[in-house]
Amino acid sequence: MNVTIRRRALLSLPLAALFLATVARADREAYKFDGAHTNVGFRIRHFVSKVSGSFRKFEGTIEIDRAKPATSTVELKIETGSIDTGNAKRDDHLRSPDFFDAVKFPEMTFKSTKITDKGNGAYEVAGDLTMKGVTKPVVLNVTSLGFAKDGRGGEKTGFEVTGKVNRKDFGVAWNAPMDGGGVMLGEDVELDISVEANKKKPEAPAPAPK
Repeated sequence: MNVTIRRRALLSLPLAALFLATVARADREAYKFDGAHTNVGFRIRHFVSKVSGSFRKFEGTIEIDRAKPATSTVELKIETGSIDTGNAKRDDHLRSPDFFDAVKFPEMTFKSTKITDKGNGAYEVAGDLTMKGVTKPVVLNVTSLGFAKDGRGGEKTGFEVTGKVNRKDFGVAWNAPMDGGGVMLGEDVELDISVEANKKKPEAPAPAPK
């Protein structure tokens, strides 16, 4: 191979990679969490019952490849200060340094790293959860609820998400002893998330320069 041909071949490699990446992105559909129809909920043991709550402010995006679900991705960002358990005094305590320390750590995030198709619309989604400055791997169980037209030219998709995380792994360790032994709060937090997401519309092409 002469020098000219070799140089042309090397120059063509970045263009080929760019083309393949563009094709791969074209197979994906981008969806954004619908805040009005999504619930980011949780439960934790309190003495001998369970207290539930949710986060009111969050942003989530999903890149879906229907033909190859394992190549899909999901990201979620939650405002820790938006926690709501239906009790103002308790919520203030949860925002304090004893728990989420919402002033210092205003966000927690999840970013998928691997999606495993379990069949029949069920998936295992592994990813990195960052809370209170600590990042740990977690695995979520996800069930697809399908796709639907919204009657206004848009399209939606939905998912049910469950999982469990140990809060102490993320430095959320506050507790109080009970009379007779034991502690007030459990360590495991059960996640119960219902997602409805709207398909993003293609961006309008930039106007041609005059």
